[in-house]
Amino acid sequence: MMANQVPVLLVCGVSGSGKTTIGTLLAKRLDWVYAEADAFHPPANVAKMASGLPLTDADREPWLRAIGAFIDEATAEEHPAVVTCSALKRAYRDELRTGRPNVRFVFLDAPADLVGARLARRAGHFFPADLLASQYRDLEAPDPDEHVLDVPITADSTPDDVVADILAALG
Repeated sequence: MMANQVPVLLVCGVSGSGKTTIGTLLAKRLDWVYAEADAFHPPANVAKMASGLPLTDADREPWLRAIGAFIDEATAEEHPAVVTCSALKRAYRDELRTGRPNVRFVFLDAPADLVGARLARRAGHFFPADLLASQYRDLEAPDPDEHVLDVPITADSTPDDVVADILAALG
């Protein structure tokens, strides 16, 4: 990250991997601004997912632009921030990092069976569990040249432990 820019951590992973829980806790521990990716979806995206249809790249484009605008605003206002975003594909991560050297990605690397069990128990969210397979189909795990912090998530992982691991890795 450039010394003259405030940091922005982007917590990414498939739906149900723990982005909201970890992002919220991370922002609280750091006393940084927090933004939830779901809040940036246009209503049409939410309706599409709620009806059981996966989003396309075209559907995700305005969402990614809105998250990028949040990052730009937080940076301009010198507010360190944590924002969540599935960022399933390298192209999405590239879009969010291009021209933003202050953005650091944290990938919550969770196995499908664990996430599936979480989604089956989750109530009140527009993303149905049967869309999980589409997320894993679209997922392009970060390559080493992306310098993404990979955080393994297991059934034994607690949010406090995950955040402690992230903070330790970030120094």
